[in-house]
Amino acid sequence: MFTPVLAGAQQPSNVDSVPWTIVPMPQASLVLARDGSLIGEIGKEIRTSVSIKSLPRYLAQAFVAVEDHRFYQHDGVDVVGIAGALKDNIFGERRGASTITQQLVGNMHPTLIDRTDMSLGRKLSEQAAAREMEKHYTKEQILEGYLNQISFGHGWYGVESAARHYFGKSASRLTLAEAAALAAMPKGPALYDPLKYPDRVRQRRNVVLALMADQGFITGEQAKNAQASRLTTSPNGGYSAYSPWFVDVVRVQATRAGIPVTQGGYRIYTSLDPVLQNAATSALAEETAALESQPDYAHPRYAPSKPGARSTRTTDYLQGMVVAMDPTSGDVKALVGGRDYSDSQFDRAVDGMRQPGSSFKPIVYALAISDSITPNTIFVDTALTIDLPNGTVYSPENSDGQYLGPITLREALAKSRNVVAVQLGEKLGMDSISSLAHRMGLSSKIAPVPSSAIGASVVQPLDLVATYTTFANLGTPVEPRFIYRIEDRNRKVVLTREVTALAPALDPRVTYVVRDMMRDVVERGTASSIRRYLPASIPVAGKTGTTNDNSDVWFVGLTPDLVAGVWLGFDKPTPIAPGAAGGSLAAPVWGKMVARYYASRPEILTSRSSDPWVPPTGVISGDVDRATGELATDQTPADRRYTEYFVEGTEPAPLRADPWKVFGWGPIIF
Repeated sequence: MFTPVLAGAQQPSNVDSVPWTIVPMPQASLVLARDGSLIGEIGKEIRTSVSIKSLPRYLAQAFVAVEDHRFYQHDGVDVVGIAGALKDNIFGERRGASTITQQLVGNMHPTLIDRTDMSLGRKLSEQAAAREMEKHYTKEQILEGYLNQISFGHGWYGVESAARHYFGKSASRLTLAEAAALAAMPKGPALYDPLKYPDRVRQRRNVVLALMADQGFITGEQAKNAQASRLTTSPNGGYSAYSPWFVDVVRVQATRAGIPVTQGGYRIYTSLDPVLQNAATSALAEETAALESQPDYAHPRYAPSKPGARSTRTTDYLQGMVVAMDPTSGDVKALVGGRDYSDSQFDRAVDGMRQPGSSFKPIVYALAISDSITPNTIFVDTALTIDLPNGTVYSPENSDGQYLGPITLREALAKSRNVVAVQLGEKLGMDSISSLAHRMGLSSKIAPVPSSAIGASVVQPLDLVATYTTFANLGTPVEPRFIYRIEDRNRKVVLTREVTALAPALDPRVTYVVRDMMRDVVERGTASSIRRYLPASIPVAGKTGTTNDNSDVWFVGLTPDLVAGVWLGFDKPTPIAPGAAGGSLAAPVWGKMVARYYASRPEILTSRSSDPWVPPTGVISGDVDRATGELATDQTPADRRYTEYFVEGTEPAPLRADPWKVFGWGPIIF
């Protein structure tokens, strides 16, 4: 790494007041994905200083050739160049004659040398400082300082940062053509931006290569071959995944832990999976755009802002968020906090508070199973009125406006019958449901009212998704983890974060039964759209959610490898569309994302020979008639027969083992 205090250079006591010193420049802290790729940088200036010895020789030579070809001959001021510039200016061709040393002096000390000041006094001060700098530092030290200091647009400083963002690699690995392209930029970073104006940059790059050949840095053949190469920039600004909201969370967590990452120089190793993050981003973008493209869509439509332009638009268009976690460790593998970070940095996954609708119901059902209510218990889905303490009457309705009459608990969850969930809330007590929700990791207050049983109390989306790790881990939730460790500029570990499992919230047997009930939500219930994207070989359990006014739609689900949630809605709660539902809007985003993840990780599926969700000890199974809830008989039609699971001790009597029957099998021999 570039060290500004250089051997052999006597430093003055107050370097800030001396314009000829090479001073430390702000550095960035690097945010790295779980595979080590770059996903973000934190700092006042996005810069990572490097030693000139680590760079290919032609990189520095390219800058010398185009910016200051007498760099190795002058004493900081190019008298010959000044004379030529004066002559050209007399004849109407304006050009400057600032050397690399002068540029470094002015750019490194802008408060002392104002390069926007065109006065003779400023020029003379700059020249004096440049000559003094040349007395105290070698040419190599000055060139190193210049290469690490210079701006390349977009807030990216120094060749290392520019190489990463424009070409997706370290500056030490730049080709000759790429080095010349960077050297083309200092004349005007906005004018010669490879992302916006590739043809313009390619033409100036070829001029730089020709100058390098003329000055003997490279051969004519090398210049010709490099000039013929394509100018190929890295997508996503050199990041492996577009993840600004995730990086914001990392910055906040690191700062709260007392690590000054905004001062730069740190390496932050995180849990993000670039493949899954990209899948989440693209799935959300595609599905929201598809909804907005419908001719009867009645809300403002999102339109991307022009690249590089800072948007001043409002965010009155449809928003969304996606969170995906590793179910066993809690590692947050993907987080998308909205549709366009340039429009709004508000993180709807972490800072939003929304009604979860029916995606809250698995918590209610888990308490019911824990309270010995079996999945085949019959409840009546019918009109219901509840007198509230304030004198009003609460009458819950199902989203389809219909009532199905007698129905099993399993069927009620699969078809998301609100009336049944409210009945459970009244039977079990909302205080008990709230207590379970908090044991599962939900931090927000659950109001002690009947409507909370169907998700009327607001929750943080990240929290809600994390509670579903309880179902993945058979009763034990884990906290979300973003950061593995942080290293300082000397590669010393200054922070580590271990996996944090909360106390067990549910009996493993109860959890298994509820998870199996949630599989029916996907296979034959409100989230059946998931199967348009994922084959039956991938087990999926989950729950849709839709608020009463269709302003929030959800799907939160899990596979053996992921726990993930999707929310769609407006920042100011507004009905999305008539009939909008989690199964038709949020579930497809989830399905697309997870399908793309597994497509990129085929080894996950090939390593599994069967369904990994095996019942734990103490879970009893038996064939049940879906219509009646009774044990199936020889007369039960095949389409009504299914396997039901029971916590041992709650199973129907015919399924219970009779210890006395063993004596009918003959004497016991010891």
